[in-house]
Amino acid sequence: MGRLRTFIGVDIGKAIRDRAIALQEKLAQSANGVKWVEPENLHVTMLFLGEVDDRGVAAVCRTVADETAGHPTFEMTVEKLGCFPNPRRPRVLWIGVGQGAQELRALHDGLEGPLMKLGCYRREERQYTPHITLGRVKADRPPEMTFTGPRHVAWTGLAAALVQNANWHGGNVVVQELLVMSSELTPQGPNYTILSRAKLR
Repeated sequence: MGRLRTFIGVDIGKAIRDRAIALQEKLAQSANGVKWVEPENLHVTMLFLGEVDDRGVAAVCRTVADETAGHPTFEMTVEKLGCFPNPRRPRVLWIGVGQGAQELRALHDGLEGPLMKLGCYRREERQYTPHITLGRVKADRPPEMTFTGPRHVAWTGLAAALVQNANWHGGNVVVQELLVMSSELTPQGPNYTILSRAKLR
């Protein structure tokens, strides 16, 4: 019996994906040491379930379909550039969700209980914040901003780019389904497969 790294996500559509790729390319000019997320892997992650066995995947797909059937479709706006945990020490670069964030949180919260009962999800400590990961910073930046080596230039460039693009706008998409997806880690990066599509009402 196999096990799949499984998560639940929302597709952002081609138009927003193309703008997100353009933003990645723009940021890459001022940011060294960032591993950018592959274009086909740009999506809003709802819940990450980790390793789920083959039998469990079918139950997850049913659970997600049952939950989404009670929620209407909604419009989602992808906007703003930010980072975790903070601009002084960015580790993850992301774009956020404006309109539609409340609906995504409601879906997330509705799925948590049933998936915990299935035994394939542990509640996150921090509150769920809908976002799309653009890239992960590979190298840590120097602890002191007074450092004058070449990496200082790269990091101040990234900090400036984060400020300059803070109000970036990616566009709108109507969310009509949630995707249950598997992620296979390879040396080239993760390969994603759609396991099921759960339609909203």
